[in-house]
Amino acid sequence: MSTNTASVPCGEVLRSTTNLVGNAATGFGHSGSRPRPFGFGRNALSAPACVPAVLRRHPHLVRVADVEADLDVLIDRAITAITDGEPAEDEILGHYVHIASLVRAVSFREGKLLEYAFERVARANPNVLVLTQSLKLPLVKAALEAVSGNDWSSLDGIKLDCESPAKGSYTPDLIVVNRARHTAYILDLKRSLASYGDTSRLEELKTKMMASAMVLPDWLYKTQKRLMVDTVEVAIVDGASRPSDHATGIWALSEIDDLLEIDGAAACMAELRRRFGARVQQLLEVEARKAIGVDERFVTSAGDAVAPLIASKPPRINLNGPSRTFEEEMAARSFDEDLDRAPWEEERFERLDSIDDDEPRPVFFRIGYARRPGTH
Repeated sequence: MSTNTASVPCGEVLRSTTNLVGNAATGFGHSGSRPRPFGFGRNALSAPACVPAVLRRHPHLVRVADVEADLDVLIDRAITAITDGEPAEDEILGHYVHIASLVRAVSFREGKLLEYAFERVARANPNVLVLTQSLKLPLVKAALEAVSGNDWSSLDGIKLDCESPAKGSYTPDLIVVNRARHTAYILDLKRSLASYGDTSRLEELKTKMMASAMVLPDWLYKTQKRLMVDTVEVAIVDGASRPSDHATGIWALSEIDDLLEIDGAAACMAELRRRFGARVQQLLEVEARKAIGVDERFVTSAGDAVAPLIASKPPRINLNGPSRTFEEEMAARSFDEDLDRAPWEEERFERLDSIDDDEPRPVFFRIGYARRPGTH
């Protein structure tokens, strides 16, 4: 098994770039010389020189019409699972608890939907085997130490026994085996990598995936009827198809044509997400209308009860101009206070008879937005 860090194509879905030297030496059109995703393998190209992208065609093709019925069934099952169950009451969310419950269920079910659809679309390539069940890979101690203490590119040719002492396990979403290439892909499908931006979780995930890759050949041979591979590659697939970084193992969902060697695979997945999104938004709209309707009735009844308590008082200051003297205004304001309290018991007020007649009397009162000092 070869373990060189793979160089990456610079193009987008259905597009790739070529290595001028590699093309001359191996022939880019040959199926065994295509650029590899992040991982390690004997087919990896070293330091490719990017040239303008060219249209890339694969030997297999899948159209939306070919898998439409199956994808719709998967969507129906996901929607049913999302709507099943009654959320527990929540004092904070109140009438909106159903919306929050739907959002949480969508986040989980979308990931599972992508896995099932990926497996269905992959059938268009008879050379591809997708493993989805019982994928618990041991995190062998030696593998973890090798990954944490060495550059990924320096682990070429290292294959470890899957039954060696381990520190837990890692379960990938999918393991894709290309039997014609003797290549295995460890895939982790994420509905979106946006939440991983400022955390260490993504690096921890990559470490687990790379450590698992070092034992995968032995694991496949022992658990999958002596299935043999000599190349293992890992990829985290972003369902939101944000900009990818193949050099660090990040692939957009819109690029899976190159992983499966199937033209149209990404288009089928995009159509799946579009239809699923439309159904989810319909559910959310229904629940939002219900929540708003309940809230409006609550506000109406509560408002009728509270209205007398919050009725506005007549303004104390005539904004159209003072109609009383300053002394009359101060006297009037004193009677607005609690009658059980003496009007002048607070030290911050002076007695009316102590006010100096020569003190200037206010003639202007401004109400408006706050402004910077000096801009009046």
